[in-house]
This record gives sequence, C-alpha cells and structure tokens, in this order.
Amino acid sequence: MITVHHLNNSRSQRILWMLEELELDYEIKHYQRDAVTNLAPSTLKLIHPLGKSPVLTDGDITVAESGAIIEYLATTYGNGRLLPKAGTEAQRQCSYWLHFAEGSLMPPMVAKLVFDKVRANAKPFFVKIIANKIADKVMGGYFGPNILANMQFIEAHLGHNAWFAGDELSGADFQMSFPLEAAVAKGAAMQYPNIGAFVKKVHSRPAYKKALSKGGQYDYA
Repeated sequence: MITVHHLNNSRSQRILWMLEELELDYEIKHYQRDAVTNLAPSTLKLIHPLGKSPVLTDGDITVAESGAIIEYLATTYGNGRLLPKAGTEAQRQCSYWLHFAEGSLMPPMVAKLVFDKVRANAKPFFVKIIANKIADKVMGGYFGPNILANMQFIEAHLGHNAWFAGDELSGADFQMSFPLEAAVAKGAAMQYPNIGAFVKKVHSRPAYKKALSKGGQYDYA
C-alpha cells in the first residue's frame, strides 16, 4: 500500500493531487507543523532521516523529495501517463520544469520569506533598522531580480503552452503547482495572468479537489 507522509501546508499536497489523477489507492499519515517554529515534527525522521515532507512509502520502498516521488509514481504506476515519451520535446520540457521548480524557483522565494520574517520580527527599533537595510540590500541586489526574472519566464512559457510540457498534463505540472500557488496566494495573479490562469485550472480539476478534501489544512488553495 502506498502511504503519503503528509505535512499540513506543505509540498506534499501536490503528491496527493497526482495520486488522485492516477486513481491509485493510498493512505495518508498526517503530521502537523509546530505551532511556534512552523517546522515538521521530529516523528517524520522515523520515516526519513531529514524529517521533511513529502515522503512516500510503497511497501519496503521509501522515496523522498517531490520530484523523485513524482517520477517514481509516473514510471511505476502511470502506464504511459504524466511522463511524456522519451526523446520528445515534451519530455525535455517536463524534465526541465521538474528540476526548475526546486532548483531555480523556490530558493529565492524562500529567501524572500525569510527576509520578510526578519523585517517583521526584528527588535528593538535600532536592530530593526539595521535588519531592514540588510534585507533590502540583499533582496534588491540578488533575490528580488531573480524572482522577477523567474516569474516573467514562467508567464511567457504559459502564454504559449496549455501545460508546462505542452498540451498534456505531466509530472512538471504537479511540481510547479506549489510555488505558483504560493505566488498567487501572495498576490501575483493580477501581475501574471497566465500564472493565475494555470493555478485556477489546477484548482478546478476534480482530482485536485478530491486531494484537497483528504489533505487537510492548505492555505494556498
């Protein structure tokens, strides 16, 4: 039996969506973030040493990292679905976006989240002034331009493609859904209409809605 070790408000929601698209039987073991630190509970380390979600177990097989899980499910249970045929442009696009999501897109987005928290929580007043200056310099000089370039690149790509690998839903769409949901939830939909339309299309799928009803708290939906 496939088991998803699922943390609330996390990347593992996209794995539930994929499982529903594949119409597979699975069970969910729920984990809740610490109310103070927002980190995953230490019990997840009993499943995988890094203690992060998602983690998928399938019999005696344990798979961590969203991209690896997506590839595992598609190759093991997809029967030709969700991973384009090898050697095609669709397959190259699917592979690219699977890696882009966590390799290029998420790091500057996470950095922005961290610096936003630094700005909000820095005390006392003189520390806050210094923290804001540091955050502004780093964001303005590096992370901010990278986020802008990434979002413009994605927006242009979705202007010419129904899904990330072309005309058909693929593993790349599951992988890209989480960061783009987060971006839209923070107000990017008006600035990037193609990204907003992609997220809306994802949210309208019956399999997504079914996964959401099973997954529990997920602020980005």
